[in-house]
Amino acid sequence: METLIYDKLDKKRVKCQICRHFCVIKDGERGICRVRENRGGRLYSLVYPKVIATSIDPIEKKPLFHLKPGSSSYSIATVGCNFKCTFCQNANIAQMPGDYNDLIQGKDFSPVAIVKDAVKTGCDSISYTYTEPTVFFELAFETAKLAKDQGLSNVFVTNGFMSTKLLEMASPYLDAANVDLKAFNDKFYQTYCKARLEPVKENIKTMKDMGILVEITTLLIPGLNDDRDEIQAMAEYIANDLGCETPWHISRFHPCYHMMDRPVTPVPALEKAYKAGKAAGLRYVYIGNVPGLSSENTYCHSCNELLVRRAGYQVETYLQEQGKCPECDTIAYGIY
Repeated sequence: METLIYDKLDKKRVKCQICRHFCVIKDGERGICRVRENRGGRLYSLVYPKVIATSIDPIEKKPLFHLKPGSSSYSIATVGCNFKCTFCQNANIAQMPGDYNDLIQGKDFSPVAIVKDAVKTGCDSISYTYTEPTVFFELAFETAKLAKDQGLSNVFVTNGFMSTKLLEMASPYLDAANVDLKAFNDKFYQTYCKARLEPVKENIKTMKDMGILVEITTLLIPGLNDDRDEIQAMAEYIANDLGCETPWHISRFHPCYHMMDRPVTPVPALEKAYKAGKAAGLRYVYIGNVPGLSSENTYCHSCNELLVRRAGYQVETYLQEQGKCPECDTIAYGIY
């Protein structure tokens, strides 16, 4: 399928407008994501509609804690990513084209069929996840429009490096996004992700301004992005620039892919980050990937009443109509 957003240049070159890399691609070559190819001066998606993964997940697995807690989300992905994270947790599919000589795998699964299956299985939303939805935007976009017509919500689980044009196209159909804020220094992004921090910050703000429900996730990697001052600055940025209602998920790192030399994140480091978030004024801070911690529960920011109890993916909600606290009627941030 021909890419939805790109510019034609001279000498059959094209400039991709899908993400903030803005790759200029010569005839016969591919962009950084390795799933968009210039063929004779036209840019084509190589992953439409080749779905590599489907699953029915708890919405909490995304993680999204403020979009219909306890509901199921129909999750899809193609291969490819526009980041090259050395700690990629889904490298077998996200990094497949780059690691295996431009290999593209997946089975044809049309937007109509995806939405039909989501409705049939009783899901409340469709999540474009596991890899970066930006790189399979054509499939996500067509699916999202049909999903919206069927009353389903649409979710991006994303690194937040998409172009403004893409966000403008997606926003009428995109209900929620969990954005990975991988660190709060540009050197980390350049070294470990082959990307930049500032476009991610700009896009998160744009999503919030568009009325998209945004939750933030930070994978805390020992010795790389867990500096106390950096964590404090990140927490203050979320609270002050994005809003104190913005949920922040602090997730435990486990060694994987090209980062096997780092230890698992110590629980005390996660708890310090949690306290930094609360000290900055964030209403909803969660610790992830640590079974048994009560820090995955949601409490009323006004009276501290328990609103949602979580034990793994077992969810018990006490929220009233439209997300009201049963004790004081304060409305919790989110879609309920």
